[in-house]
Amino acid sequence: MSRFNVRQVAVLGAGVMGAQIAAHLVNVQVPVILFDLPAKEGPKSAIAQKAIDNLKKLKPAPLGVGDDASRIRAANYEEHLDLLKDCDLVIEAIAERMDWKHDLYAKIAPFIAPHAILASNTSGLSITTLSDGLPDALKPRFCGIHFFNPPRYMYLVELIPTPTTEARYLDQLETFVTSTVGKGVVRAKDTPNFIANRVGIAGMLATIHEAQQFGLSVDLVDDLTGKKFGRASSGTFRTADVVGLDTMAHVIRTLQDNLGPDKANDPFFPSYATPPVLSALIAKGALGQKVGAGFYKKAGRDILRLDAAKGEYVPSGGKADPIIDRILKKPAAERLKLLRESSNPQAQFLWAILRDSFHYVAVHLATIADSAREVDFAMRWGFGAKQGPFELWQEAGWQQVAKWVQEDIDAGKALCNAPLPAWVFDGRTGVHTLEGSWSAAAGTYVPRSALPVYQRQHFPESLVGAGAVDPLKSGTEVFRNEEVRVWTLDGEVLIASITAKLHLISPTVTEGLLKAVELAEAGYQGLVIWSPDDVFSAGANLESLMPVFMKLGAKGIAPEEKKLQDMMLRVRYASVPVVAAVRGMALGGGCELAVHCAQRVAAMESYVGLVEVGVGLIPGGGGLTYVARRAAERAASVPGSDLLAFLKDGFQAAAMATVGTSALESRKLGYLLDSDIVVPNKDELLHVALSQAKALANAGYRAPVKAMFPVAGRSAIATIKASLVGMRDGGFISQHDFHIASLIADVVCGGEVDAGTLVTEEYLMALERKHFCALLEHPKSQERIMGMLQTGKPVRN
Repeated sequence: MSRFNVRQVAVLGAGVMGAQIAAHLVNVQVPVILFDLPAKEGPKSAIAQKAIDNLKKLKPAPLGVGDDASRIRAANYEEHLDLLKDCDLVIEAIAERMDWKHDLYAKIAPFIAPHAILASNTSGLSITTLSDGLPDALKPRFCGIHFFNPPRYMYLVELIPTPTTEARYLDQLETFVTSTVGKGVVRAKDTPNFIANRVGIAGMLATIHEAQQFGLSVDLVDDLTGKKFGRASSGTFRTADVVGLDTMAHVIRTLQDNLGPDKANDPFFPSYATPPVLSALIAKGALGQKVGAGFYKKAGRDILRLDAAKGEYVPSGGKADPIIDRILKKPAAERLKLLRESSNPQAQFLWAILRDSFHYVAVHLATIADSAREVDFAMRWGFGAKQGPFELWQEAGWQQVAKWVQEDIDAGKALCNAPLPAWVFDGRTGVHTLEGSWSAAAGTYVPRSALPVYQRQHFPESLVGAGAVDPLKSGTEVFRNEEVRVWTLDGEVLIASITAKLHLISPTVTEGLLKAVELAEAGYQGLVIWSPDDVFSAGANLESLMPVFMKLGAKGIAPEEKKLQDMMLRVRYASVPVVAAVRGMALGGGCELAVHCAQRVAAMESYVGLVEVGVGLIPGGGGLTYVARRAAERAASVPGSDLLAFLKDGFQAAAMATVGTSALESRKLGYLLDSDIVVPNKDELLHVALSQAKALANAGYRAPVKAMFPVAGRSAIATIKASLVGMRDGGFISQHDFHIASLIADVVCGGEVDAGTLVTEEYLMALERKHFCALLEHPKSQERIMGMLQTGKPVRN
């Protein structure tokens, strides 16, 4: 794949979006210069520097590792414009003012390199009109780029060309944003608010309108339109608070200013009126979460919701009627039929907002997007919808739903009287097919992009009706048991996929992984452990061991625990490379499995850690043995060093169940190594992992040589326990926490031996096993285990 070589990026504008875009670029190892206006007092780059410093304080964290803020260079337009000459990409992210942007373009244009791309991060301004402020030589390299907030976590990026944007530059930028920045790219037409905000904000306005029609409170609406409805868990009004009510009002104004009767004659224009409740909140300065009050307000530990009729905040907690919960669990066709036919106001409300969304996207498809694919992905990736509107419509029965929608339009129940387009009723069964997705503008089905970057995605995210292949039914199956599938795509590297819920490690999984290693050694270059969702493994399946424990107690668990440990060592010492493709959660046993592999390839948003103390146990699958061994290896590289100094961080991470909240932080904790690879785009993870397994094999991979290593011994245990006593006596940890942490110290320090004593991994694993099984018999640990199994939440005792 030919790459657009982005050696450095300039971000212009150190506001909320600009600074966070810069932060995410640093996350993916792209050098960044952050520009802003020169400060009137003190250092000229103080405005940009303050924004950089503030990144470490924000939640959710825009940086994978807070210290990486220092890797962003602060600059200003007065002193540093020459630095633009060394940037391959310039992203302008200043305030949404056309005149301000034009003034800035005039200032920077002479300094932009002749090959560099200039992109404006705007949520809705006309990209073509913005390009009017550029010299002709720069126009082919200019486009819109719309990151969603917060940039690190939101997958969607919209790219918007102008009539003068050259295709090769847009392709280069799409490749960079997809593979290096790790985003899902949707190309949008240059229409007001593009795709996601156009459809999303119109939907929020429709929801507010229908909520008023049916007399529903904001908390009830959020419960109805949240996760159970297949949308973001924050629902509608809480999402508005998070986005910022002033920001929402600005996006609404873009619709009002550009889609009136005297401009683009949008039949839905009357529905773009700013809701009075929104105007009233903004007038009071209640702009949402950033100021502590909007549709909701926090009062101590209580969350209050706005009562619009009273103009005051009242206790929240409105929930959907049980019958609605039951309806929303039905298959799509039955679900929509029941909602439409029910006399329950909540059901009527939900049908109304679904009808409004189907009506809206059908009427506007031809003008806002190249195909229905872009609309559905934009709503998934930008607004957290489980399904886009077109794919839900298609799944529920295209022609039947179309008939219902048109009947409501004819009856005057819809937001406007514009009929559904003729193509809706041409006998089709949907808009997504094996051939491609429907383009209303072109009158044909458009296939997915054929850019080389997408060839790196073996199983890209797909849509209902598009004929996506199920990864767990793909390739050539070599072995399968109830919870592990072993298969290959190319006949060269095996893939082991754990199919159990949350990919929990049970005795069946242990057996399956052992078989995978055996098969890989017998005839393949390597083995990749990968599963096609956001869980690598959430840990050991304690519930699967419950029958054994009830019958035999801890002595019945010990043999199973040893089998697990032996499997970990079998993975570590396999004669072919075993690569862990980590995505999402790798907790407890999942973390232990990953650290015993020859290499880890981790998606950026991976959460790795030893969390067993949460259920009153210690890591029992070799995790503490790994901590001790890694400390010894690191200490050996610094002659004369104190082993305990290298052990403390690993002990603390295990004792406090610290989880790396990104692949970068997991590397800092030691669960990923500097030699491991972080993959920005989740859909490229399998490709990279397979490539790494082959590369290791082609380089003549040999398993590590088994060797003894020194441990810190009883003196280090005493030192650690002394600090634990202070924490216990100070009330920071409970007596049982102290007990568990002492056992962890005993394992990582090697037990009651002299400092420097050489031990084997098997010796330390025996210590792990002994303490793990003893804790299973402890009443306090049993309370924690049962609490987690019953509620999913840790018990503190």
